[in-house]
Amino acid sequence: MAPPPLPAPHPGFAPSTGPLLCPPSPATLLQSPRGGGRGSHVCRRPAGVQGSAATPGPAIIPEAAAVPTGQRPLGAPSRVPERGARSMSAGSERRAVAPPGVMPAPRASKVELRLSCRHLLDRDPLTKSDPSVVLLLLQSQSQWVQVDRTEVVRSSLHPVFSKVFTLDYYFEEVQKLRFEVYDTHGPGNLGCQDDDFLGGMECTLGQIVAQKKMTRPLLLKFGRNAGKSTITVIAEDISGNNGYVELSFRARKLDDKDLFSKSDPFLELYRVNDDQSEQLVYRTEVVKNNLSPVWEPFKVTLSNLCSCEETRPLKKAFGEDQAQWECVNAKYKQKKRHYKNSGVVILADLKFYRVHSFLDYIMGGCQIHFTVAIDFTASNGDPRNSCSLHYINPFQPNEYLQALVAVGEICQDYDSDKRFSALGFGARIPPKYEVSHDFAINFNPEDDECEGIQGVVEAYRNCLPRVQLYGPTNVAPIISKVARMAAAEEHTGEASQYYILLVLTDGVVTDMADTREAIVRASHLPMSIIIVGVGNADFTDMQTLDGDDGVLRSLRGEPALRDIVQFVPFRELKSASPAALAKCVLAEVPRQLVEYYSYKELPPRGVGPHTQEAGPPERAGQPGLRPVSVSSTLEVP
Repeated sequence: MAPPPLPAPHPGFAPSTGPLLCPPSPATLLQSPRGGGRGSHVCRRPAGVQGSAATPGPAIIPEAAAVPTGQRPLGAPSRVPERGARSMSAGSERRAVAPPGVMPAPRASKVELRLSCRHLLDRDPLTKSDPSVVLLLLQSQSQWVQVDRTEVVRSSLHPVFSKVFTLDYYFEEVQKLRFEVYDTHGPGNLGCQDDDFLGGMECTLGQIVAQKKMTRPLLLKFGRNAGKSTITVIAEDISGNNGYVELSFRARKLDDKDLFSKSDPFLELYRVNDDQSEQLVYRTEVVKNNLSPVWEPFKVTLSNLCSCEETRPLKKAFGEDQAQWECVNAKYKQKKRHYKNSGVVILADLKFYRVHSFLDYIMGGCQIHFTVAIDFTASNGDPRNSCSLHYINPFQPNEYLQALVAVGEICQDYDSDKRFSALGFGARIPPKYEVSHDFAINFNPEDDECEGIQGVVEAYRNCLPRVQLYGPTNVAPIISKVARMAAAEEHTGEASQYYILLVLTDGVVTDMADTREAIVRASHLPMSIIIVGVGNADFTDMQTLDGDDGVLRSLRGEPALRDIVQFVPFRELKSASPAALAKCVLAEVPRQLVEYYSYKELPPRGVGPHTQEAGPPERAGQPGLRPVSVSSTLEVP
């Protein structure tokens, strides 16, 4: 039976043009004469780009996909930071936090997804399939809702779609996506009930951004492979957190193209795509009647300008204190023997603002190592008793399992080997039944990792009948154990592995002084600690470990470098969904990760060092500044 028809996109939607991952481009200066001659002087422009005069302001780039009136697209472009914006240094500024018990409002990053398929099934008898892809998002009510649809690529079994999907990304949520490929029979880019289903693929947005480029097989009904069909999804962060440049251009001695007055020049900035096509990035205002115009400064995100490939240098600059380029009229140069140029464009000022985002680090290859520590003290009650917090109910997971699965399902998308450390504390363990506060619940001291979150769940269930619940509730040994792993990672000098420790406990820790000391030491390492209090104990003293009320200090008075602890009593979210718990406990992790690597001045892997602001062009060759590549030409009829 054919799948139910999906709602067609609005007729105004059109495919965008050109890949985003591409080298920087030339800027094209265009002079337009007045009167009837203006229409004949048209600058070169990539197909499909409908440029228009841009007003000075933040990061202007034409959007090829029209949006129906009154609708806001999912993941609308965010504004560029104001001039003078800079990254936060963990050592000099502290972020304002929400009052205790108030969950901070999540802040989304913007992610663009680009799609292509290979070896699609051919459903047309006379020609090849006309594929398009529908993107659906799983809502909280377990309903798939259509987000958007690509254009139709006619007669192709290996389509590359130009339509770009823009989504809001939240680290603390499991955002399940489904891509459905159809052989489209409707008019234009519209779907209809007669469309043939060519296959689908489900994944999470976290999996896509963690891999950056993901290829999966397409599946038909009941999980059957759609032949050799595959779909490839490429992700790119466009949230604007990765910085922007502010450019100021002027020109002098431009050619006069008007008969009765001077030219009205404006500047267009293009970038060159991988296929050598050009894409308009910015168009300045028109300066009337002036052959030596000075255009208003404008801001462009590095994502729009050069896909954040800011390591590309400026072309050779002429002059001692300013970068400048000759405007060359190809026709004049060919016809006139002594032709030199048609004027000069000058980059009068360039300011470069660099801020790395959480997605920069994740998409740069930073892995998240997840460790869970479970409280096996006697205060939990006999696991064989239904009143115990460790009681295994075949119909309802206990609070330990609910918290473990809710948090673990998020973190597993960011660990490539899907192996997680699972530790216990406060129990007497075999064979000698001595009390241990950092034992592997799989009872393998040489390898405490389990295969996937389900492996951790199975190890926990198998562990319960083999240990004797005892005490006390000492957490410091496990914090110190994970901190030693994080310290070894710190010595690599790369942003390659960040550690998250989830502590599940039913009461206030007994070794509070040692725990505070361990947390203060861990605040200097690539590490975050999440503590979930299960049961109905009084957790008032545990709130002191969460730095929301002020800077946590050891008993010796040493302050924590960063706020790395998030404490949440499970009972406050007991009636909510597991997703609500994950949001609450993981919402601070992206900030904590960025704070650590910013403090250590470690950029994402494969990216140059942090640069907050660039000075005038004459300093463009200094270390730390990597201006984008621009050149200019003059177009004439």
